Amino acid sequence: MYDLKDSDFFDMDDDAFDTIVEDDISFTGSVKIKKPFMIRGKIKGHIDSESDLVIDTGAVVEADITADRVLIRGKVKGNVHGEKLIFVASTGTLNGDIKSQKIVLEPGSEFTGKCTMVK
Repeated sequence: MYDLKDSDFFDMDDDAFDTIVEDDISFTGSVKIKKPFMIRGKIKGHIDSESDLVIDTGAVVEADITADRVLIRGKVKGNVHGEKLIFVASTGTLNGDIKSQKIVLEPGSEFTGKCTMVK
C-alpha cells in the first residue's frame, strides 16, 4: 500500500507551486512548464511538465499529459504519462491511458483506460 505521509508531493502547499491556474480560468492550448504546476480551473490541449503536476479537486482537464509526478484529484480526459508516479485520489476521475513507474488508484477513484507500468 502507498502511504501518503511518505511523500512530500502530497504535502505541498500553494507556495510550492510556481504556477497555479485558478478555478476562474479556462485555457485552450499547449502548456510547457519546468516547475511544479497546479490546475484548479479548466485546461484543454496538451500539458508537458518537467516537474510535478497537480490537478486539484474541481479542475477539469482535457489534455494529454506528460510530467514527472501527477496527482489527480479532479477530472482528466486524455492520456497521462508520469515518469515516476501517477496517483488518482478518491475524488479523481481519469478517462485515458496511463503509463508510469508507479501507479496508485485510491479507493473511490474512477479510471477508464489502459495501464502500463514501466521500470
